[in-house]
Amino acid sequence: MSDHSEADPAPYAEVETVLCDEFAGIHSATTVTRCVEAAHYGALEVTGYAHPSLVERIARKHLHVLALVASERG
Repeated sequence: MSDHSEADPAPYAEVETVLCDEFAGIHSATTVTRCVEAAHYGALEVTGYAHPSLVERIARKHLHVLALVASERG
């Protein structure tokens, strides 16, 4: 029996690649991965399903907010 609570990284590899490219020079790959993971679990918690496009949108919002905070700290 499989455990549906574990993240399957394959569906989000492309999301991570897109966001790493988009936020290159702003966020490290580690930060992008952490945001994608947080988005995955957040989507599961709220909607019960984490489609890659939803995870990408949520992670992108997280990364924008982190960039804004970093720029304000200066």
